[in-house]
Amino acid sequence: MNIIKQVVRIKYGERAAKTSCKAARLLLSRLFHDGRVEVNSEEQEVVIALGSNVGDRVHNFDDALERMKKSGIEITRHGCLYETEPAYVTDQPRFLNSAIRGVTKLDPRKLLEKLKEIERDMGRTAGIRYGPRPIDLDILFYGSRMVNTDTLTIPHERIWERPFVMAPLIDLLGLHTDNDTVKSWHLLSRNSGGIVEAWQKLGGESLIGKDGMERVLPVGDRLWSWSKNTSIMGILNVTPDSFSDGGKFLSVEAAVSQVRSMLMEGADIVDLGAQSTRPMASQLSPEQELDRLIPVLEAVKGMPEMEGKLISVDTFHSQVALEAVSRGADLVNDVSAGQLDSEMHSVVAALRTPYVAMHMRGDPSTMQNHENLEYDDVNADVAFELYTRVRDAEVSGIPAWRMIIDPGIGFSKNTEQNLDILMGLPDIRSEIAKKSVAISHAPLLVGPSRKRFLGEICGRPVAAERDPVTVASVTAGVLGGANIVRVHNVRDNRDAVKLCDAMLQRRRT
Repeated sequence: MNIIKQVVRIKYGERAAKTSCKAARLLLSRLFHDGRVEVNSEEQEVVIALGSNVGDRVHNFDDALERMKKSGIEITRHGCLYETEPAYVTDQPRFLNSAIRGVTKLDPRKLLEKLKEIERDMGRTAGIRYGPRPIDLDILFYGSRMVNTDTLTIPHERIWERPFVMAPLIDLLGLHTDNDTVKSWHLLSRNSGGIVEAWQKLGGESLIGKDGMERVLPVGDRLWSWSKNTSIMGILNVTPDSFSDGGKFLSVEAAVSQVRSMLMEGADIVDLGAQSTRPMASQLSPEQELDRLIPVLEAVKGMPEMEGKLISVDTFHSQVALEAVSRGADLVNDVSAGQLDSEMHSVVAALRTPYVAMHMRGDPSTMQNHENLEYDDVNADVAFELYTRVRDAEVSGIPAWRMIIDPGIGFSKNTEQNLDILMGLPDIRSEIAKKSVAISHAPLLVGPSRKRFLGEICGRPVAAERDPVTVASVTAGVLGGANIVRVHNVRDNRDAVKLCDAMLQRRRT
């Protein structure tokens, strides 16, 4: 079909497509630049695809992002990370693929030069087309322009046939279009339903997890495909005042013994916390928290049984996060999502470690105040507030592919609101997707274990007696889309998770 008619049909309708070639030419004159490149006086929004299949692929991505920032590209959004089978030339290692949105004052020609310079500096050499490379950087979109020269075509000519490009491109969007530039990208897809329809025509979300394409999260020295099986995060509180097991594991010996038991029972992650976040808990300084945490962390890290397992540090202090990761922790689990320490996001970004951002209002001493329990729609409000904090983290340099989201069951919620969240996990994802598809795809963690609302419902005032109802709440969470469950009793919840995973797998097949 004539491209002029196609563009006008999408933007103006069937009648305009048939009768207004003049309008079409005016529209395309704004988009198409006949090979001319210009120096921009204003920033332009761009989309750049990344690929790597040589060397340390995750490090290559991190290195490329830093080099792009230094070259005049401000990165504003990241797609998810995909491990994919190679295309075109199939006898080569698997690729990592993603994409970023950013803004730059570089004109298209200069932007291309900078990206090619980054590729060369990172070791890419001339070789087989579509062959192995440490980094591959392609301009997918540049503002609302079309460019067609001997060296550069925008939009990239093969976007629409490549699932490994389309998936991260979709991630960079919200289901609600956020500006006119994004509208122009949808227009350039040549589909009435925009980029979303183009993705669906390829197979859409059904492609993920099959045909050699997986959504992954880099953690430790591996890529974690979290959607295959639900992960168990076992809780270890090295505190005298936690609501459930405070004082039980203060000594290194007791802590190691408990970790060994959790690992034998099937824990995938051990979550170490040295500061209580129960309601009205007193707050420790970072130094006090580290005094409790580090001896246990070092002992646990040295356990032979930890081979292949992960350690998470439960803290809202950036100083604690920095020290814990330097001593071997694999994840940072922040109940405040950066609200209680303004340095947290920048520190985690520099550490290049996964980040659990949890929803909470206020701090542990104020989170259950009346004003912090007021919601118009708890799921919509939690989704919006959690998205806002994750966006702050992303702008600070934590890519979406390192994010884990937690709606914060028991934090700034009453019993009814906790129930609404447990039943509304898909709604929370859907609300976040309106703003960012990438963040809506992030692994979802829930932690209802032994929480007070379970005791209120079942008449169990003693936290340790709430394990059966915890199993029920974990079951609801997993069936609602949770990818990680944080629990005290690993053994019983592991069985519940196995059943849920088997049910979900049965549903998929």
